[in-house]
Amino acid sequence: MDNVRVFDHPLIQHKISRLRDKHTGTNEFRQLVGEIAMLEGFEALSDLPLEEIEVETPIEKCMTPVIAGKKLAVVPILRAGLGMVDGVLSLVPTAKVGHIGLFRDPETHEPHEYYCKLPSPIEERTIVVVDPMLATGGSGSAAIDFIKQHGGRKIKFMCIIAAPEGVEKLHNDHPDVQIYIGHVDRELNSDAYICPGLGDAGDRIFGTL
Repeated sequence: MDNVRVFDHPLIQHKISRLRDKHTGTNEFRQLVGEIAMLEGFEALSDLPLEEIEVETPIEKCMTPVIAGKKLAVVPILRAGLGMVDGVLSLVPTAKVGHIGLFRDPETHEPHEYYCKLPSPIEERTIVVVDPMLATGGSGSAAIDFIKQHGGRKIKFMCIIAAPEGVEKLHNDHPDVQIYIGHVDRELNSDAYICPGLGDAGDRIFGTL
């Protein structure tokens, strides 16, 4: 899968191991999610377009590169995706933030939209969709569908943990979207939870266990 990048960086793997531990508390879990998002984002944003501007240093004037165009939009899938936003914003503080609200039907596991608000003009931005978990792939694929319906074109998807089933679905549904993954786990169980996983990321980020 040419559009899938799985990270093997030791810092990312170490932090993911801390996330998995059921004894890791809410504050540490939240911090780790943000740190992993920043580390993944450093690579995911390596192709942002640049343009030269003139600045005056304490020594002299020079031409130097800055991010070009309408820059970046970060779009978390609510609610767990909110935990990754600050990590990306620490790299690009000027990025705009949209939101997509989806919930998964407990019986069918199909995603349903309840909120979608994107920065304008979305078609001129590089869009990074963030969600800690890529399980069935239904929510991620649906979120990208909504963004494309609103005119988004250059889209990336970034997650921390993925199941093989979710990676395959997202790849097949959106082969034009670059997918960045911290770790691919073994499988989904009968309840569509990632195994071994790290539990419910939203509950652990916000302390709503």
